[in-house]
Amino acid sequence: MSPPWLEIHRGDAPLVISFPHTGTDLPAELEDRFVSPWLARKDADWWIDRLYDFAADLGATTVRTAVSRSVIDVNRDPSGASLYPGQATTELCPTTTFNGEPLYRAGHEPDQAEIDRRRQTWFAPYHQALDGELARLRAIHGRLVLYEAHSIRSTIPRLFEGELPQFNLGTNSGAGCDLALTREVEAACDATGWSRATNGRFKGGWTTRRCGRPAEGVHAIQMELACRGYIDEPREAPTAETWPTPYRADRAAPMRAALTEVLKACLAFAES
Repeated sequence: MSPPWLEIHRGDAPLVISFPHTGTDLPAELEDRFVSPWLARKDADWWIDRLYDFAADLGATTVRTAVSRSVIDVNRDPSGASLYPGQATTELCPTTTFNGEPLYRAGHEPDQAEIDRRRQTWFAPYHQALDGELARLRAIHGRLVLYEAHSIRSTIPRLFEGELPQFNLGTNSGAGCDLALTREVEAACDATGWSRATNGRFKGGWTTRRCGRPAEGVHAIQMELACRGYIDEPREAPTAETWPTPYRADRAAPMRAALTEVLKACLAFAES
């Protein structure tokens, strides 16, 4: 039985969607160590699980952690090695926000023993669940698509220059999936007329890099959406009063339609 923070919806289609960053839960024993609950939730992939809630109707399996990425980021290398050497990023157990603001009160940052505890408590079970669902579906289908669903604010100067493209595909520089899948997803994105980059600033996180094994029939691709495509973004630096903005079904509808085509492209590839 899964722990309450680990949410799994099982489908039978050859598509698994991972939601590693939509969680906002802060364990009671840790909450007071953060500078503020808002900062500890600020960099969540806001509303992404809601944006994709149509995926169950397509037969997709979804795996989601309800725990905030500020507690532990299940899409980082568990060894602590940077996925983007030489570029600003956040750690396995982040100590700053994307903007560089300290997450913890002085003297309350996690030490190695605490990082190890969090890795065993939340990181390992998430990846065990993901591996279990991939194995279950791999026994049914000749090949699968693992789709990593993410979002990020459009402008974060510490992480990237200028405004991020609307769609940001990451395939571990081509190693995570067959080129045909990349091309089909690109085509679905480009049909919208919105901007798109492939293996640009975001090449795929730990899950894409670990699980993408095309030779074994598992094709992994990450989608990093700029938030402006489905919610309003504040023009100035976000504050507790201005971020996150509410999810509105009418505002998100065009993006949901686009993502429906993206996931259908993933299924068509897997089933071809």
